[in-house]
Amino acid sequence: MARPNILDRFRPVGAPGPAGPAGVPVSDDQGPAAELAPVFAALAADVESCRKLVEEAQREADGQLARAHEQAAAIIAQARLDAGAERAGAAARVELAAAEQDALLRAQALQKADDLEEAGTALLPGTVGRVIDKLWSEQLTSEQLTHRL
Repeated sequence: MARPNILDRFRPVGAPGPAGPAGVPVSDDQGPAAELAPVFAALAADVESCRKLVEEAQREADGQLARAHEQAAAIIAQARLDAGAERAGAAARVELAAAEQDALLRAQALQKADDLEEAGTALLPGTVGRVIDKLWSEQLTSEQLTHRL
């Protein structure tokens, strides 16, 4: 017997003329699986090759993902170390700026104190002179009052 062909499933239709039997499957006891078995058998090697490619791609993706997680963890750890160093550096810069500001304010205060002392010292002879004049004036007035009595 010849190899079954998909077209063998149908009965031949009669010649043109009066109505005859319709073309229907001759025998369907083997079913479509028997017809498709050679096709799937021919594709089995390709299916297996594709499965291996997918498995290999999955392994490669898992490896890349693991490396990416390791890199991310290393970057985060380094960032935490850098953040601590940056905080310490920023604190040092703030303290230095505050110390410089304090030194500037102290220098300004000392200069103002020196200026006030100089101004006070410059006024001192005149003030002493006025106090002495007032005391002499009171002394003289009191002596004059004492002589009159």
